[in-house]
This record gives sequence, structure tokens and C-alpha cells, in this order.
Amino acid sequence: MTTKATVLLAGLGLVCASAPLLAHHSFAAEYDVNKPVNITGVVTKVEWMNPHARFYVDVKDADGKVTNWNFELGAIPVLLKQGWTKNSLKEGDQVTVEGSGAKDGSHSANARVVKLADGRRVFGGSSQPNAPGGAQDQ
Repeated sequence: MTTKATVLLAGLGLVCASAPLLAHHSFAAEYDVNKPVNITGVVTKVEWMNPHARFYVDVKDADGKVTNWNFELGAIPVLLKQGWTKNSLKEGDQVTVEGSGAKDGSHSANARVVKLADGRRVFGGSSQPNAPGGAQDQ
């Protein structure tokens, strides 16, 4: 194998090996603790997968305009310890979510507490510093 090919393959291997690191991030990289959100709406989609579960909520404003919000939860093992199951959220459920908004101003937030359709309040397993039931408490 030529030197150029060896260097190219080694570089490609390093890029591929580092890809999983890009998938995970700290709370502070995306969310701002000084941008609190409190949203009530209808769940439109649930993604129960690592590194973080996510769910999406349609929120209707006073004028009737609907905006879809993207909420990040903690990792699956953290959520299971908080009492979540894969079926805790379902499409069509009415929920209220407290959390921290995205730094970029998008309709995205890190969920700290979720009030489920049955009235239970469950912690979102947030990686936010000092969040109740967050990953740092495990």
C-alpha cells in the first residue's frame, strides 16, 4: 500500500471514529438556562432512542397559529429511573412542558419537567445543571 493511501485510510478512520462524539453535546452547547419555556400543546411525534429521547408538540397561539416544538429529554436509562416508559407519551396527548429554550431561538428546548396527559409530573432527565432528576443526580 502506498504512503498516500495509508495516510488517507488513517485519516478516514479518525473521522469515522469521531462521529459519535459529535452526536452528543452538553446542555450549555445548545440550551440557555436563562430562556425558560412553559409550553402546553399536543404531542405529534415521539422518538424513544439514544443518545436522547425527543418529542414534538404542536402549540397553538392566541391567533390560532400552530408552531411545532422539539423537546429533548434525557438518555433512556435516566428516563426509566424517573418512571418513564416507552408509552408515557403518545401522539395526541395534551402535555405541559417546562424547560430551557434553545440558544439559537428556534422552537426547540430541553425538557426539565413534563406534565403528562394523566396529570403526573415527571422529570425529563435533563442534563441542565441542577435540574431535578437530571443526569447529574444519577
